[in-house]
Amino acid sequence: MSIPSGPLVSADWLRDNLDNPNVRIFEVSVDPGVYEGGHIPGAINLNWHTDLVDTINRDIAPREKFEAQLRSAGVTDDTTVIVYGDNNNWFAAWGVWILDVYGFGDRAKLLDGGRKLWEASKLPLTADLPKFDASSIKLPERDNTLRARLPDVLDFVEGRIDGRLVDIRSPDEYTGKIFAPEGVKELSIRAGHIPKAENVPWATIVNEDGTYKPIEEIRKIYAAKGIDGSRPVITYCRIGERSSHTWFALKRILGYEARNYDGSWTEYGNSVGVPVINEAGTVWLGK
Repeated sequence: MSIPSGPLVSADWLRDNLDNPNVRIFEVSVDPGVYEGGHIPGAINLNWHTDLVDTINRDIAPREKFEAQLRSAGVTDDTTVIVYGDNNNWFAAWGVWILDVYGFGDRAKLLDGGRKLWEASKLPLTADLPKFDASSIKLPERDNTLRARLPDVLDFVEGRIDGRLVDIRSPDEYTGKIFAPEGVKELSIRAGHIPKAENVPWATIVNEDGTYKPIEEIRKIYAAKGIDGSRPVITYCRIGERSSHTWFALKRILGYEARNYDGSWTEYGNSVGVPVINEAGTVWLGK
């Protein structure tokens, strides 16, 4: 069966392609332990805490480290990589974003609906660990046009570049009523949002089963906020994982010029001297 041309694959397609030699499946879950309890047959676990980041510097995985992961999984220049995960595919989308940063483009796809839909559909899971012959793939240098840094965000805020900021957090996080979602350890001393950012919570664009809504519906949701692809977009959340899910929609589904700000509110909210809008009047934690 041919590889779908779009950025998403369905659970039914993946079920029928579990033995496709040109496909490799990776699980990237918020809770890495769910993989051991059962995963899609043939899937390789990528632990976002260690495999997808530089564990010394706050950065994504260095090219050599990520390259070694892909080689051990037998990924070649002809391989299509399918990524899925738990918790609404947040970190799976992060994984696709990193693959795209390292040049995969259309060869990196997301399983629409992730573990949630796969399990709900009672599709097969296994505890068996797959083994593949190692490859010799060589990754290019990072494509930094897909990643926003703090100076890029300030260019938008201060008007040097005419772009749009999308805050995908909950309305309570956006207004500054709360610092972080319930049960999540706070990493920023201030609450609120970046000036000029539009609040489009990530869940706005997904169905109840975890799949993305139809493309034209997604397009209308963003257009209602003035985000129509005519200007570059930067997405952000708290640490960059939920915003990867929105980046995927804007960049890979809609085809807009979009970057993910993985420093997100954890970096911005702790930066000295940058402007913040706090509609709720929350006192910053440093006082």
